Amino acid sequence: MQTLAESLRASHWGKNLTAEEFERVLAGTIERRVEAGAFVCMKGEPVDYWMGVVDGLVKMSSDWVTGKTTTFTGLAAGGWFGEGSLLKNDPRKYDVVALRDSRIAYMNRATYLWLMDHSIPFNRFLITQLNERLGQFIGMMENERLLDTDARLARNLAAMFNPVLYPGTGTELQISQEEIGFLAGLSRQRVNQALKTLQDANLLRLEYGKVIILDVAGLRRFGE
Repeated sequence: MQTLAESLRASHWGKNLTAEEFERVLAGTIERRVEAGAFVCMKGEPVDYWMGVVDGLVKMSSDWVTGKTTTFTGLAAGGWFGEGSLLKNDPRKYDVVALRDSRIAYMNRATYLWLMDHSIPFNRFLITQLNERLGQFIGMMENERLLDTDARLARNLAAMFNPVLYPGTGTELQISQEEIGFLAGLSRQRVNQALKTLQDANLLRLEYGKVIILDVAGLRRFGE
């Protein structure tokens, strides 16, 4: 199990920091353990941290006054989020909830802004990160409007293997069908049907408590 320092240094943005910059980051970042079902951060609260998943799985979502929940994305180990929110002074617009026991890194605002002022590689990372996130959300809107349930679930799984947003995800995704349902907004029974369809198409293989991805590109194209 990686320590917080090892996780920060292994990140896409941490690899290119100078020794001084990394020491500043380490001093300005804490780790918290968040139990399954608990909030990593909440809608409406001040945005004081940039956050990363050291280990575990969380979902970014928003609850409507009607009682309906919209899930924006899942975030696996190696994923960082909230960079756009820190550039504004508005309250947070979404909830992040742990789907399983997770370790979360919290970098305070002062450290984040200091990095932006002093590290060109960090700024390049942020531009790439924001661009990837924008593309992800545009793709989600298209998927929701144009694709059937099986294809939407395929795209949701493929999104977990974005090498920029989730560099810590390997070919074996340690995730239950219930967790996939939370991410895709589907019942466990419907997830089971869709996964069997994708397995029959030789895009993935189901094993107890995990999904082994055989063809990420095929998942991204499924339903076209």
